[in-house]
Amino acid sequence: MSRRVRRRTNHFINEGGHLIPLPSSEGDHETLPCDASSGDACANWTALPNDTVVHLFFFLNYRDRAALSSTCRAWRQLGSFPCLWTSLDLRSRRLRPEMAAALEGRCAALRRIRIRGAESAAAVIHLQARGLREIACDGCREITDSTISVLAARHDFLESLQIGPEPCERLTSDAVRHVALCCSRLRRLRLSGVREIDAEAVNALSRHCPQLEEIAFVDCGAVSENALGNVVSLRFLSLAGTRNLKWATAALVWAKLPNLVGLDLSRTDASPYSISRLLSLSKSLKVLCVLNCSLVQEEWKRNQTAFSNAKGKLLLASFTDIFREIASLFVDINASQERAVFGEWMSWKTKDRGVNDIMGWLEWILSRGLLRIAANNPFEMNEFWLRQGTALLLSLVKCSQEDVQEKAAAGLATFVVTDDENAAVDPMRAEAVMRNGGIPLLLGLARTSQEVLLSEVAKAIANLSVNAKVAKAVAKEGGIGVLANLARSMNRFVAEEAAGGLWNLSVGEEHKVAIAESGGIKALVDLIFRWPAGTDGVLERAAGALANLSADDKCSMDVAAAGGVQALVMLARSCRFEGVQEQAARALANLAAHGDNNTNNAAVGQETGAIEALVRLVHSNNEGVKQEAAGALWNLSFDDGNREAIAAVGGVAALVALAQACTNASRNLQERAAGALWGLSVSEANSIAIGQEGGVAPLIALARSNAEDVHETAVGALWNLAYNPGNALRIVEEGGVTALVHLCSSSRSKMARFMSALALSYMFDGRMEAAVSVGSSSEGIPKGVNLDAVRRIALRHIEAFVQSYSDPQLFSMVVTSSTSGVLTQIGEAARILEAGHLRCSCAEIGRFVSMLLNTSPIIRSCAAFALLQFTIPGSKHALHHLTLLQRVEAGRVLHRGSCSNIRTY
Repeated sequence: MSRRVRRRTNHFINEGGHLIPLPSSEGDHETLPCDASSGDACANWTALPNDTVVHLFFFLNYRDRAALSSTCRAWRQLGSFPCLWTSLDLRSRRLRPEMAAALEGRCAALRRIRIRGAESAAAVIHLQARGLREIACDGCREITDSTISVLAARHDFLESLQIGPEPCERLTSDAVRHVALCCSRLRRLRLSGVREIDAEAVNALSRHCPQLEEIAFVDCGAVSENALGNVVSLRFLSLAGTRNLKWATAALVWAKLPNLVGLDLSRTDASPYSISRLLSLSKSLKVLCVLNCSLVQEEWKRNQTAFSNAKGKLLLASFTDIFREIASLFVDINASQERAVFGEWMSWKTKDRGVNDIMGWLEWILSRGLLRIAANNPFEMNEFWLRQGTALLLSLVKCSQEDVQEKAAAGLATFVVTDDENAAVDPMRAEAVMRNGGIPLLLGLARTSQEVLLSEVAKAIANLSVNAKVAKAVAKEGGIGVLANLARSMNRFVAEEAAGGLWNLSVGEEHKVAIAESGGIKALVDLIFRWPAGTDGVLERAAGALANLSADDKCSMDVAAAGGVQALVMLARSCRFEGVQEQAARALANLAAHGDNNTNNAAVGQETGAIEALVRLVHSNNEGVKQEAAGALWNLSFDDGNREAIAAVGGVAALVALAQACTNASRNLQERAAGALWGLSVSEANSIAIGQEGGVAPLIALARSNAEDVHETAVGALWNLAYNPGNALRIVEEGGVTALVHLCSSSRSKMARFMSALALSYMFDGRMEAAVSVGSSSEGIPKGVNLDAVRRIALRHIEAFVQSYSDPQLFSMVVTSSTSGVLTQIGEAARILEAGHLRCSCAEIGRFVSMLLNTSPIIRSCAAFALLQFTIPGSKHALHHLTLLQRVEAGRVLHRGSCSNIRTY
């Protein structure tokens, strides 16, 4: 059987409500074949009616429209239809002349364009869109008078020009004059950060732009307040953040403007007297905004009736109820509806026909004003944010203006952050967003197709998720899946902020598995491969999230399975941005940290160029990069193959140099430098090389650190080094015995005391003295050192350490009863829990077994104590160590020395 489809219609209704003829294509495609046996119709997309196709195009962004247009000749024609190209938002990409030339054929009906960057602004003229009515450009710090002049000259139908909110310090009054001369239909002019706009420029606007209703000279250095009084058509004026105004003059002049309805003086030094005069004298003024005006706030604190003459006018300030003030524009609005004003006002009855214009202007000034206040984060506004500022931003996010939504979402992302460098978020503000329903609201907006809004929403979710309570709420509302989906976006800015959100959420252990299950790991790995090395923000966030996820054993396997090892090694090898290097090295360190549970440790080392890249990063000038690279090498060194590979590419010299240079560095860097040398020194060849490279002295210096984690790690390295007689002599020469003795007796770390005792036992088991006496060591006894006296001191402290773990009462019980219960009690009393995590090689176990036959009872007791720690039931590697004992045939030695060792121990 067949299904009939209706014919293509040959018209489409455009935005203005007019019928536009659409081309018909060859062939009617009236029927579509289907499989009668299955009952499923085969979709023939090329047979869709033209108006349906154009409707579909309307729901797509510009990238997808272009992609869909390339599928066939008919859709290419429909995809270029003028009604689809009346408005362009190109802020997510850079508009270059060649791109503009490619779009030229589609822009005959272009009326509105939004772009980012001075280069994009200069390229607009290549679109040949002479009918442009509105140009909005942000990120234009470098824009010049000549660019503005050319834009104005080529687009004389221009009604709205907006440049900002970044300061345009290269613009002068000349740009304003050119706009006035060329654009006689101008209705709105918004500029930010111009150093000065003189009287001549403002007077040119008043003479040549009779329809000019709105001026916004925001954060400008100076504006002629007298000349503004000549723009009699002016209805809305914003001078937020503008300086050097003569307020007494301004109040008198602006009060005479016959049509002035709204005035924004936020973030200025407006005097209370001038504000009061404006409220009293202006007959047309309805709204006056003075947010974050310190002089006005101080006056109100002194006298809360100071602005009582504002009756009949809306005064928007931190000390007024802004929601109630704005809701007063409407009829019969109760208190429960006030906070929904920006999302619902279009459906409310109004008192004034001009309320629509007022509300549109209010949304614009408040969204930008609150964002700027949030960025400056003045202390005096803290209470305002909690009392009504948070609710204002959330309400503005619901409004119908896209750019207002974007700025409000950016405000939510900004006002919660109190310290950018340390990612500090104000918990009260973040939780205020949560209490006011901000999390489901933002996650709902994350399903929009507006890419710039998406990036701001993702950034807000990411910043809020730094707070643990908010992060749980985000996860509970399905935010992890939303962010994972956004991380797959083809828009770099959206993907970057989504990756940042996953980075913050992945800090919580409870969220790691959920991120993996949502496909977040694959999305993050794909991001690294998708974006070139120049997109540092994307790469840093993706690598940071993978680093957090790799700390979890299961997730680390998922990262490896998704190609994460290759992606992270690629970053470590090729990226020159220090933030990316640091996070890539941290991720590789975490991947390599699960040596006993998976094969990632070996896999990282086997990835081409991985170890070479990490050794190179050890030489970085950035402390964070060096720290994470050393940490990665430390973890990798637990694998025998990796350990030798690190040494083969110069890792020993690099890490010794790092240890020498980091004596005054952070504790984390010191610990990881010593730890990497500890890991390498497990190999006897590496141990000798470390000594020959000068590694003994910096390790002794680190062993003297007051920080437990630093001196504990340094002692671990010295323990391994001390087995070599040459290194043992170097330790003596550098004063290391004193440091080890001090730690053996005084450190609060049981592990540091334990390993100090082991290092001293290695040094004074007789091999060092024998090597010196027969001349087999290239080192001689250091001058001024009495080796026998040093040995006696060392042995005394070793004995004291071992005896500190002995219980005479328990040992006496062994003599009368050797039951398992008594032996278990002895073991538990002597156990050092942390020592159970040490994993010894066969050679190391063999060393302790041979020490059981040493002539010194103190050395024998220390060896027995060590073997007890490594084999006691319940320790992590006990079975492994028992197997090694069998391999070195220790049974006979243990039997011979058991009685004497027990008596000594």
